[in-house]
Amino acid sequence: MTARERSTKRRGAQIDPPNRYESAHREQEFEQLCDPEDLASGERVVPTQFMPDRSQSILSENHSPDVGFRWSINPYRGCEHGCTYCFARPTHELLGMSAGIDFETKIMVKHDAPELLRRELAGDSWRPEPIMISGVTDCYQPAERRFRLTRGCLAVMLEARQPAMLVTKNALVLRDLDLLGPMAAQRLVRVAISLTTLDADLARQMEPRTSPPAERLRAIRELHAAGVPVCALIAPVVPGLTDSELPALLRAAKEAGARSAGYVLMRLPWTVLPVFFDWLERTYPLKKPRVEALLRSMRDGKFYDATWGSRMRGRGPLADQIEQVFDVFARKLGLDGSLPPLDMTRFRPPRPTAGQLRLF
Repeated sequence: MTARERSTKRRGAQIDPPNRYESAHREQEFEQLCDPEDLASGERVVPTQFMPDRSQSILSENHSPDVGFRWSINPYRGCEHGCTYCFARPTHELLGMSAGIDFETKIMVKHDAPELLRRELAGDSWRPEPIMISGVTDCYQPAERRFRLTRGCLAVMLEARQPAMLVTKNALVLRDLDLLGPMAAQRLVRVAISLTTLDADLARQMEPRTSPPAERLRAIRELHAAGVPVCALIAPVVPGLTDSELPALLRAAKEAGARSAGYVLMRLPWTVLPVFFDWLERTYPLKKPRVEALLRSMRDGKFYDATWGSRMRGRGPLADQIEQVFDVFARKLGLDGSLPPLDMTRFRPPRPTAGQLRLF
């Protein structure tokens, strides 16, 4: 049985594309790794490994002009969700790993994230402005059930009355309603729930370890009921695969309680491209040529264009059509506005865990 004929159970990526920063590339022989029963099933199991991340800071500053936040927190590097299109996959190459299976099976954990955040918010140089939790990888990926680092960061933010924004595609966010509710009451938080498709089968294959669509809609409903402002983020829009669902996704989000909506066109930088197209060829081979052609038509003949502003939306007639459809239905459903502004005036430096108080 060849590598190409095997599948990695419950993983989005089935390949490890070469790391563009490394001169050597490894090829695995599955027969050396799997037991006979696993081989007979045509599947292999790759367990998730959790490794400590020794970062000395937790706040990352963003300089991209087309991203709506300056500061972000990412408690985890890599993501168990395994979304085949994830734009963050190439970040694992900076760690000497691959953007494929490594990205979703080798998770770097910032165990000190809450304490690092407390220290940085208490610093004299910090001036309160919103912090995005999950600017790169999902802060509510399955690892959060075990490590509870996102919850720890939220607790620090609530204590400091520090404004926060969250984006996730996991209903695990509901676990922290006891923190998000009080933050929302003080206008300190807003949440974006990422919706890709209403087709549960497609979601399970394209985003294998995320919450299914019905659970994400439930998350919107329960967040809304708790007074937490929610944005429905239709992301990514995959031309030829999910773009026709825009009206239905917006309608479902509105019925669940979303107060605004946005969208992002799928982007495939660097090694995301081979991971996604390998998945598409294995899962929807008849749709692959059309998806490729549509992507090229919106990226000036290329699969990806990193130009600020257009990288999230694309160019050309089809990109304009997607934008027009989104705008029409968002306006019709009352989702074309913004969420309420966050309150920056309530901030107070958190108390150090050592108990030493500030003099000024």
